[in-house]
Amino acid sequence: MDTIKERSRAAFNRQAATYDRDIKGQHARSLYPILLEKLSHISFQSALDLGCGTGEMMKRILQADASKDLCGIDLSEEMLAAARSKLPAQVRLLLGDSEALPFPDASFDVVFCNDSFHHYPAPRNVLREVRRVLKPGGTFLMGDCWQPFAGRVIMNFYMRHSREGDVKIYSKAELVSMLSEYFRKVSWERAGAAACVAMGVKGGTGYAYYEKA
Repeated sequence: MDTIKERSRAAFNRQAATYDRDIKGQHARSLYPILLEKLSHISFQSALDLGCGTGEMMKRILQADASKDLCGIDLSEEMLAAARSKLPAQVRLLLGDSEALPFPDASFDVVFCNDSFHHYPAPRNVLREVRRVLKPGGTFLMGDCWQPFAGRVIMNFYMRHSREGDVKIYSKAELVSMLSEYFRKVSWERAGAAACVAMGVKGGTGYAYYEKA
């Protein structure tokens, strides 16, 4: 495991016990209702939570529909332990790397990622894996940090020295460009003052980008 990933693993192991209530998990918690609202408009049965943390998103999905077939993957052993403490045994929780997902092709209707994309040192490798494990027509949904230009420049400068495995906060153009390499119907929108939500659908050639008004 490279240094950035090891920093992420160590940081989230430290944060796991209090992540659901303290400031470290505040940004992720602010995105839960937004992503859940997006998921409520998507028809799916199986879903993968990429960087699942304490499993709170999956817990809330199951509260709305206990029949969903859910799986979570995370680098942090302690985050997964927290997830196991709140989720039923039917939820599969795996220790692993999002750049090398341990699932067959076309395994999931949906893959979602909450507040972890800025930790991935090779984001295109992650997106390639997401596309591989999605079923045709499946949806990738992500929520992550966002800052206007000046704030993004400052944050990204300090992230070079991050002790918690942060890599980069992406602009709208950067995220749309990356997602459009792997998905069609790519969308991006602001989510409050410091977050964004992006989506894409697994399809064939002729990817098309649209922006929510």
